[in-house]
This record gives sequence, structure tokens and C-alpha cells, in this order.
Amino acid sequence: MIVLGLTGSIGMGKSTTAQMFAESGIPAYSADEAVHRLYSGRAAPLIEAAFPGTTNENGVDREKLSSAVLGQAEAIRKLEAIVHPLVREEEQAFLEKARQAGADIALLDIPLLFETAGEARVDRVVVVSAPQEVQRQRVLARPGMTEAKLDAILARQMPDAEKRARADFIVDTSKGTDAAREAVAEIIRRLRTEVTG
Repeated sequence: MIVLGLTGSIGMGKSTTAQMFAESGIPAYSADEAVHRLYSGRAAPLIEAAFPGTTNENGVDREKLSSAVLGQAEAIRKLEAIVHPLVREEEQAFLEKARQAGADIALLDIPLLFETAGEARVDRVVVVSAPQEVQRQRVLARPGMTEAKLDAILARQMPDAEKRARADFIVDTSKGTDAAREAVAEIIRRLRTEVTG
């Protein structure tokens, strides 16, 4: 089974691209979705212990947690030390299930793949990309997003040009969904050719 890592900076269209792989029958795991589940489940008491006042009856209050850690490297490291091992456990369970189901390709959608040395856990890397002006326009259209918030997020992410240079495949989402879907189909075709020799 080929483990395909999918990554890309904020606002590049990564979630939409991951959905295209899933619609093509590729089992897909989202690290972001795993974090959401963990924040409303088993990670919540651990995060509350480390960052008092950041949870409520529904789990982690993302706004309060963001205020507690954004722009503070030590706090972010502390949070990642709690969350990353739990996300990794879920990832391993997903891959095992995909293997048992006989999947030839499985997709790991990991926003900070390069930043967390995640490329060591995958066989190939797909980077989802778009020009910087498209990225900023998309992200700033999100509710509650500000220039300062976006800049703080981008400061933690590897520059897009570097991600593209390290990618095995690039999906440019600025050319529209049809072009992105065709790029995804071509990646799957190439990987399947590789598997079958």
C-alpha cells in the first residue's frame, strides 16, 4: 500500500483536494478532523490541565485555546506535545484499517506534514498550492480572520515555494476544480501504474 501525504499551507484548497481523493475511492485520513474529535473527547482534560480555562462542557474552546497559545512558541510546543501523539495513534489505526481492507493507496491529509517531519511516514507527497494573492484572498474571507492572525499562522508554516520544491506531486487549485480533479486523477493513475509495475 502506498501511503500518500497531502499537505499545503492555509487557504490552498487542501480539504477540497482531499475530498477529491476520497471521492475517487482512496481512503483518506484528516489530521484536522482527528484534532476536532480529540478536542471534544480524550484530549480535552489534558489540554485543560495544561491550559486552565480553555475548555467547556463541549470540550476545548478553540478561541480560548488560540488566545492562550498563538504567537507563543513554548505554549505551542506544549500543546503539540499533548495533541500530536494522540493524532499519530489515530493515524496508525486508520492505516491498519486501510491495509486490512486491501487498499492500494491511502491518503494522510496533514497540514503541517513537513513542519512535523511527517514526510518520513509517507511514501509520496502531494502539495496543494495556489498563488499567494489567491491564498490571502481565500483566507481573509473566512469569518474572524484578520491580517495579523493570517501572518501568525503563515509564520509557523513552511513557505509554499519550499513545499512545492519538496513535493512529488503538485495540485494547483487556482485553475479551478475541474483542473484540480484531473490532477488528482493523474496522480492516482501514476501511483497505480507504479504499484502494478
